[in-house]
Amino acid sequence: MASSDNSRGALFMSLAMASFTCNDALVKSVTSSLSVAQIITVRGIMTTVLVFFVARHLGALRPLRVVMQPLILLRTFFEIGATLTFISALGRIDFANVSSIMQSLPLAVTLGAALFLQEPVGWRRWTAIIVGFLGVLIILRPTADGFAPASLLLLAAVFFTSGRDLVTRRIVADVPSLTITLFTAAANTVVGVILIVPMGGWQPMELSTFLPLVIAALLVFSGYQAVIMSMRTGEISFVAPFRYTGLIWGLIIGVLFFGERPDVFVFLGAAIIIGSGLYSFYRESQRRRRIAAEAGPVRPVTE
Repeated sequence: MASSDNSRGALFMSLAMASFTCNDALVKSVTSSLSVAQIITVRGIMTTVLVFFVARHLGALRPLRVVMQPLILLRTFFEIGATLTFISALGRIDFANVSSIMQSLPLAVTLGAALFLQEPVGWRRWTAIIVGFLGVLIILRPTADGFAPASLLLLAAVFFTSGRDLVTRRIVADVPSLTITLFTAAANTVVGVILIVPMGGWQPMELSTFLPLVIAALLVFSGYQAVIMSMRTGEISFVAPFRYTGLIWGLIIGVLFFGERPDVFVFLGAAIIIGSGLYSFYRESQRRRRIAAEAGPVRPVTE
């Protein structure tokens, strides 16, 4: 693959991480005024409408029975769990800490793939996974003085998100990604509506709370599209490490907009997580190249 393709893929991945991180920041900015359920509902309605019109324009709409498959329903369950736990944690934990801990997601996906999908993981990547999660513990500081109970919500969000990604690998390719996204967004919205009353009821919304959610919905959609374009443009082993650019955005936004001052434990833990993740990506790319070399070049079929 040409280096220019990899460069474009890396740029798309970086843009996706910027979009997702800015979305998280906008959502965090309204958590003190709106309940988690109301945030999910308002953002979900806008995302669902946006995805619906895009999917219709691209001919990606499918009958409801197409998405009523066990794997898609399971993926939706994980997505709903990830949304609830992540937004709940977002309003209670420093933004820089949230961004740092979420960088452990690739390691969690690798762990899940080894445990549940029987994908081969050598001792080096197992070591990287263990070291990476030690970095998470350094950030969380599970002591009486340093541990925040809301951190358990963030760990649950990592679990749900990694489960979503693992299930996505098993969904048949003939179901358009926009169809799955539309169903997931609609399901999230329905759950948000159901939980509005138990979570405190509907609160009046001013422009200062409504506008951030409008922009957040647009950023979520653009982020997902940028990820897809990244994976389709560049080599996965090259572009995947650029997911960690989200941490840079998270630290900058946390300091400039939320007045946070990350301590040495956050920086140390984040460095360990990113280092472990990069090494895991490297080992995976080496494994794929070895498999490709052993398979040899594809010979043309002759009659």
